[in-house]
Amino acid sequence: MNTKKIYDQLTQLPFGHYLFSKAVCFAAPYFSSINPRVQKLEAGRCIITMKKRRRVTNHLNTVHAIAMCNMAELAGGMMTDASIPKGARWIPAGMEVKYKKKAKTDLTAVADGSNIDWSKEGTIRVPVSILDTQGNEVFSADIDMNVKHA
Repeated sequence: MNTKKIYDQLTQLPFGHYLFSKAVCFAAPYFSSINPRVQKLEAGRCIITMKKRRRVTNHLNTVHAIAMCNMAELAGGMMTDASIPKGARWIPAGMEVKYKKKAKTDLTAVADGSNIDWSKEGTIRVPVSILDTQGNEVFSADIDMNVKHA
């Protein structure tokens, strides 16, 4: 069963987004460090939220850069998984990031692959934008996904 199908099934249930997010963290435990919530997952788009809490802050009381990298990788990977053709596989091959503003609030990561040709194979660059609660972009990432078709 694929990730998108599981998402569609679980999110029909009460607390479904919470259950799906916990299942993702069980499958890939490192992501539990940011306690993400998958708000939307569809081909070409993934939205994930993260609360600002002590566990993800740095000495400046802002969200730590690596927590945002983790969030971006999760959003980009989930969106890639939901977008590639059936039977294809992917793995991140690199990530270029920009820290644009101090992240002082809860955050939302948006991976938008609506302009990507998912039928191609090889390196696909996936853009992810992380926004604060006022809608300001505090972080951006371009993640190179190595996609292989079956």
